[in-house]
Amino acid sequence: MNEIESSTTDQQPQPRKLSREARREQLIEATIETIGRQGYAKTTLTDVSRHAGLSHGLVNFHFETKEKLLAETLSYLAEEYRRNWTTALEAAGSDPARRLDAIFRADFNPTICTPSRLAAWCAFWGEAQSRPLYQEQCGSNDREYNRVLEEICRELLAETGRPGDPVRIARVLRVTTEGVWMDLMTMSAPYDKEEALCTVFTCAAAFFPEKFTSQGTVTSGSPGHSPVADPV
Repeated sequence: MNEIESSTTDQQPQPRKLSREARREQLIEATIETIGRQGYAKTTLTDVSRHAGLSHGLVNFHFETKEKLLAETLSYLAEEYRRNWTTALEAAGSDPARRLDAIFRADFNPTICTPSRLAAWCAFWGEAQSRPLYQEQCGSNDREYNRVLEEICRELLAETGRPGDPVRIARVLRVTTEGVWMDLMTMSAPYDKEEALCTVFTCAAAFFPEKFTSQGTVTSGSPGHSPVADPV
């Protein structure tokens, strides 16, 4: 697993005059970094306070327990992820290919696709004790993401006249993106984010070659592509 780089907040005290919300966000960001380096189970309030350059008592004041801090951290990550892809989707317009392109690119936005955030997501996915928490915090967001992805695939099938099950195609696209995220986190020498994005677009091109290449959506005037057999 890739080593998450230490932050200078481990050594430098932080300003004390911050709003309550700003202080909570600072502690949540420190929690993300700590989980990324140490894992879910080994993260303690002491580790978080040390990483943030704040007192243990201040962490207790804002979150009371490790369980509450982890729940708030997961909620923060989930909302950040939801806001990222929905904002990208709104900017993409109504064309389904451009909407899918926007969702894929949003997943590799450098503000959310960082080593510490990837590691934190992997920790929440992997720890058995966090799964009920994950479903509580992220279940509705996941359902909305899946619904939108299925809708886009249904529209692309209608536009291209290709056969296929939009639910299964959406599932393949989703697990490909999640698998690439895992690669970026777990490989000793991971490929870069550009290659990661090309991998996801290659998957889309397998189902919709008229609409996608490994670089993204097919632009006007691009050469045609040979169809592939038997979409899922």
